Amino acid sequence: MDITTPALLFPAISLLLLAYTNRFLTLAQVIRQLAGSDYADMALTRAQIPGLKRRISLIRFMQTFAVISFLLCALAMLAIFLAHSSLGHWLFGLSIVTLAVSLVLSLIEVVISTQALSVVVADLEQRIGNLR
Repeated sequence: MDITTPALLFPAISLLLLAYTNRFLTLAQVIRQLAGSDYADMALTRAQIPGLKRRISLIRFMQTFAVISFLLCALAMLAIFLAHSSLGHWLFGLSIVTLAVSLVLSLIEVVISTQALSVVVADLEQRIGNLR
């Protein structure tokens, strides 16, 4: 393995961090909208709060593991550059593992997000049903 192998992960991890930041900003906007609303439907708001808390925590861990992966990848390149290829291999392997953990957490966050949307859709269906 040469220095270009870990370097291939750099753009992928950077894009992943950008996607995670966008998820966080969107979630922050949803929370601020809920906080600024008049709580007209307390049951719907109450149903969303546990999922929002879990998603905040998951996004924090997703970003943490992605940053650790990025750092380990950089250290792997440094180790390979300094002719410590065995250490570079180990650091690159750890980088891949932490990236995989970040992706699994991302998948869990997506599942929770879709469950939250299901709650909102069910509420919409109920409201429309009540109008008939």
